[in-house]
Amino acid sequence: MLPGIDLHTHSTASDGTLSPPQLVRAAAEAGLDVVAITDHDTTAGWEPALQALPAGLRLVRGAELSCRWSGVEPSLPLHLLAYLFDPDAPELVAELARVRAARLQRGERIVARLRADGIDVSWPEILAGAGGGTVGRPHIAQALIRAGLVATTSEAFGPDWLGERYRLPKEDIDVFRAVRLVRAAGGVPVFAHPRATRRGRIVPDELIAELAAAGLAGLEADHEDHSPAEREHVRGLAADLGLLVTGSSDFHGTHKTVQLGAFTTDPEAYERIVAESSGVVEVASG
Repeated sequence: MLPGIDLHTHSTASDGTLSPPQLVRAAAEAGLDVVAITDHDTTAGWEPALQALPAGLRLVRGAELSCRWSGVEPSLPLHLLAYLFDPDAPELVAELARVRAARLQRGERIVARLRADGIDVSWPEILAGAGGGTVGRPHIAQALIRAGLVATTSEAFGPDWLGERYRLPKEDIDVFRAVRLVRAAGGVPVFAHPRATRRGRIVPDELIAELAAAGLAGLEADHEDHSPAEREHVRGLAADLGLLVTGSSDFHGTHKTVQLGAFTTDPEAYERIVAESSGVVEVASG
């Protein structure tokens, strides 16, 4: 049996609902052999996940970086998965801190807009719900659910709420700069869900080719937001560009219905990520 390798999950260090210790325990219970913790723009979950790592489970330390491409107007947001990078690399640390601060400011502005329209949501309660993690729209979605205004996170992300009417842009990292920073920190950058048209606009294949020339290592193909045709397109593009291909759940706990290990990465791609990095895959010490 092939090992179960899930390279995209989120904890309460960003917008997941399981704490890092709960996440690694759930990964082991789901039968995974390898799990990556990839919270948004933060490495805060790494150490608690490592301290709770069950025997037999390998931990890939990573992050999902909020990036932007300015080659179109308006500019296009996208996400970059960064694996096994040095968490103390000064330039990358500074950029992540800047993006987290921008997320916080955006969240507060969204709540102010909601309140200006008479919608009774509390910014202090949303901050408390984030528990010190990177604040994101899912935390505001939970406030809307608690207020009885929407029934689900998906509804909260619809056009009447956080998907359009109350959506505000945030300050992201230029995607080419992000690739360079991850590589300079000894990490391996992989483009997250690059063809997910159900999420909105997508980047052209030509940009992915430029990113590959700049150091992009791979593309996430098997993802719940990719249709079968989109998965095949990503695989074909990766083959043309010599990029590795990953698959993963993008697990967020109860914020999403997808389960750990719903999509997985082939061992060859995983080994290539490890080989291209200067980081270490963590295993339980006991």
